[in-house]
Amino acid sequence: MSTGSTTLLPAANLDEDAWEDLLSYIEERRVIPIVGPELLQVGTDRGPRPLYDWVAEKLATRLNVDRSDLPERYTLNDVVCLFLAGRGRREEAYVRLRSVLKDAPFEPPPALRHLAGITDFDLFVTTTFDSLLESAINLERFGGAGSTEVLAYAPNRVVDLPAERERLTRPVVYHLFGKLSAFPTYVISDEDLLEYICGLQNESLVPERLFHELEHNHLLVIGSNFTNWLARLFLRMTKRHRLSDPREVGEVLADDEIAQDERLVSFLQQVSVRTRIYTGAERFVAELHERWQRRQKAAAAGSRPGASAGPGASGPSGPGTSGFSPARFLPPAREMPDHAVFISYAREDLAAVQQIKAGLEAAGVTTWFDMDRLEAGDDYDHKIQRNISRCSYFIPVISRNTQSRLEGYFRREWSYALDRMRNMAEGALFILPVSVDGTGSAEAQAHVPERFKALHFTELPGGHVTPEFARRLAQLLRGRD
Repeated sequence: MSTGSTTLLPAANLDEDAWEDLLSYIEERRVIPIVGPELLQVGTDRGPRPLYDWVAEKLATRLNVDRSDLPERYTLNDVVCLFLAGRGRREEAYVRLRSVLKDAPFEPPPALRHLAGITDFDLFVTTTFDSLLESAINLERFGGAGSTEVLAYAPNRVVDLPAERERLTRPVVYHLFGKLSAFPTYVISDEDLLEYICGLQNESLVPERLFHELEHNHLLVIGSNFTNWLARLFLRMTKRHRLSDPREVGEVLADDEIAQDERLVSFLQQVSVRTRIYTGAERFVAELHERWQRRQKAAAAGSRPGASAGPGASGPSGPGTSGFSPARFLPPAREMPDHAVFISYAREDLAAVQQIKAGLEAAGVTTWFDMDRLEAGDDYDHKIQRNISRCSYFIPVISRNTQSRLEGYFRREWSYALDRMRNMAEGALFILPVSVDGTGSAEAQAHVPERFKALHFTELPGGHVTPEFARRLAQLLRGRD
């Protein structure tokens, strides 16, 4: 990836310098994995099989396609094309395929879990329509909680990244060719793929933030199973320049087929000198994961005891911190767990709220807050109302930011919490105001509801949770059980 030589290394491997460069780029979060179907080896009643082969077989049965008319090793595209040739309704294929996968009990394959375990990856692109990559990330990073942001492209509904990559607060899986649905909004045939490729080359239909990231970062195209010209077109589409033009970033193509295509390999060697080829998608992921883990262990062993590992990493507590040494901040689940503590805040205080969440959860207190705030309308409002109505305690975060904003959605959350308090006995504890910058020390002047002013404000500078506050909240929760 790092050399400018005019010939590639043997297709079976990367040399040590290339691995060293790749791992360094990954640590700097300058690499984006693009995941394809070759990594989807799932356990079936007939042993491990490629997911798409299994899906093609099940879909043929659901659509009553005569398998004797299919090739010996038929694909999902073959099944769909034969069904349509028999005057089948195109929409029916998507509905039946969704029901096939909806009932499938597959666990994420080891290769996906290895990729998910490389925590320096924060943006994943997948060319498949299933949810196994999302499940792998949730299992490896969030204990199975649904904390991964999932986005999907369709030519008739362009969805882009919610923010620039450095501002993303949770890992993102982007389905470039659509996500499983009962509607025809994902790729299941070669004709679908053609439409998506054409859409992605249309300036008015391209997800601009995503393609900016693809253009300016190194790419790992793993198990794509792209044919010769599709591989060329995909690389050109993501890089947005002639592949022979000088560029600072490169890509690794790791799959089971490309290295066997002499014409494609020859083209890449002559034209795209920043492209490396590695034979075997699963083997590449296994080696990448093993090397990344080894590098992480070496870095940990070489660091000073108690040395800071950077923002969000574990370390000894400083003055005013909880002493629980929380690990890297874990985003809240999409849905609030039962009896969680609801944290209400102004968006400018997100960093302090992350500290509060990490400190409380290290003490065994489950918390929840809305981090994305991307939805709009009544559905979003009902979700917040419902969560406040069933949370165990409500923590409004008071700060200079809430002081300066006389309007904001957080004030509506405060109102919902007060509505719930009206049904509680006098003196019952539910709202626990927290100040993160000293604003609450002058409650009389704070721009908060009058009932807040009668409550005790806890000072947590910068959001660092004190042992006393964590113990108090944990005791309150135990008292509710």
